[in-house]
Amino acid sequence: MTATPAEQLKRVLKPVHLWAIAVGLVISGEYFGWNLGWAVSGTIGFLIATLVITVMYITFIFSYTELTTSIPHAGGAFAYAYRAIGPVGGLIAGYATLIDFLLASPAIAISLGSYLHFLYPAIPIMQSAMLFNVAFIILNISGVKESATFSVFITILAVAELLLYMGIVSPHFKMGNYLHNPMPFGWAGVFAALPFAVWFYLAIEGVAMVAEEVKEPKKNIPRGYISALATLVALALGVMILTGGITDWRKLSNLDYPLPEAIGIVLGKTSGLTKIFASIGLFGLIASLHGTILASSRQIFAMARSGYLPRGLANINHRFKTPHWALVAGGVVSFAAIYSGTTAQIIVLSVLGAIVMYLMSMLSLFILRKKEPSLERPFASPFYPVFPATALAISAICLFAIIYFNVMVSLVFFAGLAIVIIIFILMGKHKIKLTDELMMAAPEFW
Repeated sequence: MTATPAEQLKRVLKPVHLWAIAVGLVISGEYFGWNLGWAVSGTIGFLIATLVITVMYITFIFSYTELTTSIPHAGGAFAYAYRAIGPVGGLIAGYATLIDFLLASPAIAISLGSYLHFLYPAIPIMQSAMLFNVAFIILNISGVKESATFSVFITILAVAELLLYMGIVSPHFKMGNYLHNPMPFGWAGVFAALPFAVWFYLAIEGVAMVAEEVKEPKKNIPRGYISALATLVALALGVMILTGGITDWRKLSNLDYPLPEAIGIVLGKTSGLTKIFASIGLFGLIASLHGTILASSRQIFAMARSGYLPRGLANINHRFKTPHWALVAGGVVSFAAIYSGTTAQIIVLSVLGAIVMYLMSMLSLFILRKKEPSLERPFASPFYPVFPATALAISAICLFAIIYFNVMVSLVFFAGLAIVIIIFILMGKHKIKLTDELMMAAPEFW
């Protein structure tokens, strides 16, 4: 049995849940994906790219938190851009956010399958990726508090494992390995590596998607964001630098399971510890898959509730108070992506969606500061306008770099956006301006 879309989500999440969801959303970026940046930039080139992206995320999150606490809406950037720019602005931000999270899930699922295949070669990658998707869709349907409690547990295990990993490999770090052929493609490589550096932090903004399920959101959301960002910066830099110094980094630059391979180099691939590490390495990937499925479902729910997607996707399960059809719809997209394209292409598409969403969010912040100066802002962006302007500028650089080095993938993204905008305008929805109440209640005329 389902309830009407107007039924409310439950406010049950606390700062520890937000920390776990935020870190869990991102932590798979420490396990795989980032190492593909070495292939296009080398170790030092990628380090430079990562430091630039770290600055972008620090300034972005402090600015984005202003929006999240001022407008605690499950649609995240979609809701902010709608309020600041209007229906088409909301559509662009919503489309970008959907691409961000819907394609992060299959990339993580494929890596999960690759980890299992590394451990047990008889297990096929694609089938296990599909099974993980199904399992976490069912878990997320069962209830957000249960889902968040699982996030806390699995994220703590994932963080502990990365700390253990750094402890094991650090005695084997050699600066000569790290500095060998450090920038084989020069400064062009730094720009080419930007999307893979983004992968270290991509999806932290997903906490905004559960804003309607947070107790005292205006106080607790900043705590969750800031503690999560500090955790992720430390883990990203530690894992990247230490891994680059244990062997010839080129051996690890094109794998979907770089950390188990690195442990195998240090301890020997036949070592029992290598198998154990690879097994618990699944925790980080599981945490992120779980988190991205949660975040993408809330984005689908919010856009359906506001009439941007079929209204039925905004139905809330009467028993569990979760958007079950939104979760199923996200799963269908994830299944299709798993079987269509390489991990690198999926990552670039997901990052492209994230960058466009960041641009729309920062533009929305500037517009809302002028348009609604009296809007309650429990958390104001520090050093305004420097922080949001910095995030906006670096995001713009990333966008141009991604397009330049990934022309075909970018064409797919922007062609999809163009088609969506044309359909939206032909249906006349760009002429309808929703009030805050209608944004939250899925009006009948949709």
